Amino acid sequence: MADNPVLVIFPHPDDEAFGVSGTILHHTRSGTPVTYICLTLGEMGRNMGRPVMCTRETLPEIRLQELEEACRLLGIRDLRRFGMRDKTVEFADQEALTERVSDVINELAPAKIITFYPGYAVHPDHNATGEAVARAVARLPENNQPVIHAVAFSNDAYDALGPPDVNIDVADLREDKLGVIEAHASQTAGLIEQVKQRQNSDFIEDMLHTERFWTLDPAPYADSRS
Repeated sequence: MADNPVLVIFPHPDDEAFGVSGTILHHTRSGTPVTYICLTLGEMGRNMGRPVMCTRETLPEIRLQELEEACRLLGIRDLRRFGMRDKTVEFADQEALTERVSDVINELAPAKIITFYPGYAVHPDHNATGEAVARAVARLPENNQPVIHAVAFSNDAYDALGPPDVNIDVADLREDKLGVIEAHASQTAGLIEQVKQRQNSDFIEDMLHTERFWTLDPAPYADSRS
């Protein structure tokens, strides 16, 4: 499956920017195609830019434009939007969502899927997305399941899951990664300002230099259809 694409599945525009954009760039610049499924347009995002650049009504269109620019910078040519409503992924028809994810997996036969680790990704949309991915992969024969590299960042992740299985050095892509983060200006202007004024914390610098993943076992998410 080495020549097969990488599939990235997150619920919000900018989810791809912080924890995985360096990894995505490693893939696209080495010639591995990346498909990105973004479930929502993040229309319930708290921020409106700094200075304010949009209203609650115009935020979805702004975030779509930002998402498309981020994908351009990342070299992602296959962006798929599921059109779900922000902050409601956990309340959606979970079987329908799993089937939509399964359809894309069956179409692309990805070598790897990058998503959130259920229960350790803070936001309910993040956790529900990871669960849908795990259920979809669990329905495949074991010898045909892509590896799932999951992002976890809740305070108890290390205690519950142990150290990350994969640590990717993206220090050489620091400025490129900042560019992807900055593309989501409606949400990230404050953080970018901190970085430019050298007020950024050790946490931010660590995020810009290393990306960490846990390998997610889909077996516990198997259902009667698997």
